[in-house]
Amino acid sequence: MARHLKIAAAQLGPLHRKDTRVDATRRLVALLREAHGMGAKFVVFPELAFTTFFPRWWMEDQAEVDRNYFERTLPSADTQPLFDAARKLGIGFYVGYAELTEEQGRPRRFNTAVLVGPDGTLVGKYRKVHLPGHAEHKPKAAFQHLEKKYFEVGDLGFRVWRFMDTITGMLICNDRRWPEAFRVLALQGAEIVALGFNTPTENLHYPEPPALRVHHHLIMAQAMAFQNATWLIETAKCGHEDGFRMFGHSLIVAPSGEIAVKSQTEEDEVICYNCDIDLAANLKKTMFNFAAHRRPEHYKLIVERVGAEVTPANEPAAKR
Repeated sequence: MARHLKIAAAQLGPLHRKDTRVDATRRLVALLREAHGMGAKFVVFPELAFTTFFPRWWMEDQAEVDRNYFERTLPSADTQPLFDAARKLGIGFYVGYAELTEEQGRPRRFNTAVLVGPDGTLVGKYRKVHLPGHAEHKPKAAFQHLEKKYFEVGDLGFRVWRFMDTITGMLICNDRRWPEAFRVLALQGAEIVALGFNTPTENLHYPEPPALRVHHHLIMAQAMAFQNATWLIETAKCGHEDGFRMFGHSLIVAPSGEIAVKSQTEEDEVICYNCDIDLAANLKKTMFNFAAHRRPEHYKLIVERVGAEVTPANEPAAKR
């Protein structure tokens, strides 16, 4: 008997600096209830879902940043209603947030997502590995992208969890551009990858048409889902946050690489699809049968080298 799981991407429109965690949580609960009304059993919320995308600002008072944007515990008093509503409705979910913790006597800050079961229990945690942007102040830039200033590189690796009769992995935003992340999840049997994102419409680093940025977003999602034979759910926080636009285009992609459903707005919006978890079974037995076809002895450069280096003509890369 085929396994099906009805999954929703619960897209958030803009959250402004004046919006509180209580405001954000209220909207998340409304989206959760809408998803429940559509029959969803698993809901994927965005990255940094409880606050505005604060890395766009240079802020020097770290105590103020911690107070306004980071979560010391999850759930907290302000975010508890989301967990309560999910438990009452019997819905599992993924949600992203800014995590502040203390380890070995020092504060540590991560861009984090958690997987929560239908009973409200924490199933898994992922800390974003591929942090984009910069750490230094760019006063002449239209906005900042300071994830490298406010967050450490995630230290939990790429993991999967047995979740709601599936094998599910988590990624966050910029991870979607790195095929290594998806392949590590797929090598652990991932059937679903949940990913929240906040992506500026404007490229901070060089001129790029907004339509091209969306094009790259869509083809990356389709390629990653197909090449790893997984369902992929990517959920945006989007719209004009305090005048800075982020694009939407939340989507659910099938293991075939086909877009099953996509959002139409840059506002609060729920999209839902009844995912056949076994749809990729044939792909995993044939084209992407890793055990039969992968040749890791020839891929060593992927982990041995960080940046690109030009190998001299006629000299094998392995000799360098």
